[in-house]
Amino acid sequence: MAFNGTWKIEKNENYEKFMEAMGVNIMKRKLGAHDNLKLIIQQDGNKFTVKESSNFRNIDIEFTLGVSFEYSLADGTEITGSWNMEGNKLVGSFTRKDNGKVLTAYREIVGSELVQTYIYEGVEAKRIFKKD
Repeated sequence: MAFNGTWKIEKNENYEKFMEAMGVNIMKRKLGAHDNLKLIIQQDGNKFTVKESSNFRNIDIEFTLGVSFEYSLADGTEITGSWNMEGNKLVGSFTRKDNGKVLTAYREIVGSELVQTYIYEGVEAKRIFKKD
């Protein structure tokens, strides 16, 4: 339940390079790097509700650990996959519908921060959030 709460983006590491690897065009990369993303996470056992709000969209995502679901990234990329808990870390494995390539994502609490790590085609990026 450590993930519960409201998290506001604090900083990005290598995020533009990651978006470039994902095929996001330069205008969307520039905007995406300054999206003011806020996450509201509620965990109830194996079920999660995540409310994402940014400069570009507001979306509610519900998922159950280990159960595959479909999701559309902010740039419109369609993916399917699932989140699982490994120790205290959420680990997501998602397959792009357009090219079959895998995006791996991690969410973990490090100190007082929520750290999201993305890996795609060998490019790793981090988005670091502080509790609001």
